[in-house]
Amino acid sequence: MSRHLLIIGAQRCGTTGLRALLEAHPEITMARPSRPEPKIFMSEELAGRGLDWYRKTYFEHATTEALLGEKSTSYLESGEAAGRAAATLGSAEIVVQLRDPVARAVSNWRFSTAHGLENRPLATALEENLQGPRAWDPALTSVSPYAYLERGRYIDYLEPWLAGFPGRAHVRFLEELVDGWSPVQDLYEALGVDPKFQPPGEVERVNASEGPEPELDAGLVRRLREYFAPSDRRLRGRLNRELPWPAEEA
Repeated sequence: MSRHLLIIGAQRCGTTGLRALLEAHPEITMARPSRPEPKIFMSEELAGRGLDWYRKTYFEHATTEALLGEKSTSYLESGEAAGRAAATLGSAEIVVQLRDPVARAVSNWRFSTAHGLENRPLATALEENLQGPRAWDPALTSVSPYAYLERGRYIDYLEPWLAGFPGRAHVRFLEELVDGWSPVQDLYEALGVDPKFQPPGEVERVNASEGPEPELDAGLVRRLREYFAPSDRRLRGRLNRELPWPAEEA
């Protein structure tokens, strides 16, 4: 029987491109339709419909692939989703893609602005977020569109997934994944599929925002690095590796 794969986030960390890289592999097929993201395990009612319903609803197109995959970036922020996924799927491969949390915050702001959810200037939004979270309407989005900084404290969200899928949670970084094919092939190998496969032609790797990258004042960047420093330090310790972005010890 085919195994299951979940790309659980983080948001604005290149998971759309990662999904394309995985679906390009002949031993992997991803859930259809892919938009909107399935988010099955965000719902107790949907998860309760069971594995047979899940496979029939999203993987009826599958043939002989070894891995049946889903990308739902809201999952990372939900410990309940981790528990429901473990109860429904049993053993599954979990992929978490992260990036520099400051760059991720900027990308999150651009995404929220482009979708009409945000009207504050970037610096204002981040300055206000340093003071605390902003209220949001769960009827409009499954997670807050304003959690620019909270969402970058990755270690706060990882533990339920690491505990629920021991040895099967694969944490990767966007900064490394876009740097040649070796990191991609390393991920293929970790997932138990042919690591020598390379898609013909170009595969889109990042669902990038349009337009030039906004610039932040150096002082604000320093405060953001200080904000993320405790989380980054814990993440380094949990993963037992250095992180591919600048660190500000605090």
